[in-house]
Amino acid sequence: MNTTGAEGPTEGLTENRLVGSDRVLAVLAVLAQHADGIGLDEMARAVKSPKPTVHRALASLRRAGLAEQDGRGRYLLGDEFLRMAFAHHEARPDHIRVHSTLEALAQRYGETVHYAVLDGYSVVYRSKVDPPTGAARLTSVVGGRNPAHATGVGKLLLAYALPSEEAVRAWVGERTLQRQTPHTLTTVTRLHEDLSRIRERGYSIDDQENEEGVNCIALPAFLTSPTVPSGAISISALAYRTPLQVLLDNVPEVRRIIGART
Repeated sequence: MNTTGAEGPTEGLTENRLVGSDRVLAVLAVLAQHADGIGLDEMARAVKSPKPTVHRALASLRRAGLAEQDGRGRYLLGDEFLRMAFAHHEARPDHIRVHSTLEALAQRYGETVHYAVLDGYSVVYRSKVDPPTGAARLTSVVGGRNPAHATGVGKLLLAYALPSEEAVRAWVGERTLQRQTPHTLTTVTRLHEDLSRIRERGYSIDDQENEEGVNCIALPAFLTSPTVPSGAISISALAYRTPLQVLLDNVPEVRRIIGART
């Protein structure tokens, strides 16, 4: 997203007279900014080049399938460009695909943001972004583990994986659920009840259940399926600085940010 005074994607290319491949790249960059299409006149003004020259650049992109022209004569990104972009995006590791989302949330709320996946009885942190400035850093590390039943990300993913009390009981088995703090849920019944609430509202809460003085909210990230989360994204905060209610008040906005970027 451009901000006032920031360089746009074609500004550096158009400071001097465009030639050859530079012109084609500038035209492609402008097409990406106009999902509903752009006319030849407007494109020529955008890249500061004569219309015949811009038309030749567009013709080259059309031959490659990277641009197309609709029934109104306006130019858009072509299906081949979109196919390549989506194929590249889908092939990227999930923690890389989600990193810009974590950065946006850390910048917006000034707290630590994690992306984690479920691995048996634990969650594994695949990515972490600390706030840019001013806030204390949490001790979590990429590759680190925590008990799934005691964390916001873990309970969020368990809510999808364990849809019934019988499933929760089978997952717990003969184990004793580890009590991380006085707030940790350590019985099948209480864990099942919490997972049911998570499914109903679409997010989970860690109310100092894994570490005293730290709370968080967690929401699903659907990177590989529209119905089964690939992992969970959490915003974790020191409770004295950001009370749980503040995080809860921001759930709708957090959901919008995640949905727009993943």
